[in-house]
Amino acid sequence: MDATIISQPEPHKLKVLQHQQYVTPEHLSPSTSLPSPLDQFQSWFKEAVEEKVQEPDAVTLATATAKGIPSARVVLFKEVDPRGFIFFTNYTSRKSQELSENPHAALAFYWREIHRSVRVVGRVEQLTPEENATYFKSRPVESQLGAWASKQSSVIEEGTLEERLKKVTEKFGNDVPTPPFWGGWRIIPDEVEFWLGKPARLHDRIHYTRTDSDDWKVERLSP
Repeated sequence: MDATIISQPEPHKLKVLQHQQYVTPEHLSPSTSLPSPLDQFQSWFKEAVEEKVQEPDAVTLATATAKGIPSARVVLFKEVDPRGFIFFTNYTSRKSQELSENPHAALAFYWREIHRSVRVVGRVEQLTPEENATYFKSRPVESQLGAWASKQSSVIEEGTLEERLKKVTEKFGNDVPTPPFWGGWRIIPDEVEFWLGKPARLHDRIHYTRTDSDDWKVERLSP
């Protein structure tokens, strides 16, 4: 397998000359894929875990303001259910503000060790308070307290977070309620792409799109 090679032909400039070649024995096509992309994702995710992929739940989340200005960050995917993909965050954070303004988002998973990637585009909705509370109670107490202490994405002075954490710890102890400003988002996919790395950049790609009848159309894409 080739290594990534770089050069620096002049100061302040860096060029990537070569990247590794992908070699995967399996073949990805509409005929070998499951009818639903959510089922196909579950199958791939289980294989990523079995193959010891590092942090397979880490995913890039892309959002945009009402004016279409994009932003992206890595979050932790927590669940896929029959409706879509779920992650949790502070509802006052930048990502939540943008999702409230523009209720559409994209996800990009990349599992380097097995040369696979999954891309998701869809509409978003907030989870119910009951769903939020169920997940919140499953988190470690330290993470529960941290959710109360952090005003996510806001400017903060040195020492302020530690002081907030001390106060909420004294207030709640080990019985931490679900914050009203914290919870989950579900991305309901309208399109999902699965990518499998192949030699010479001739990758396998299949693309699911939701039809008007709420079924899925599966097509092969050119590399």
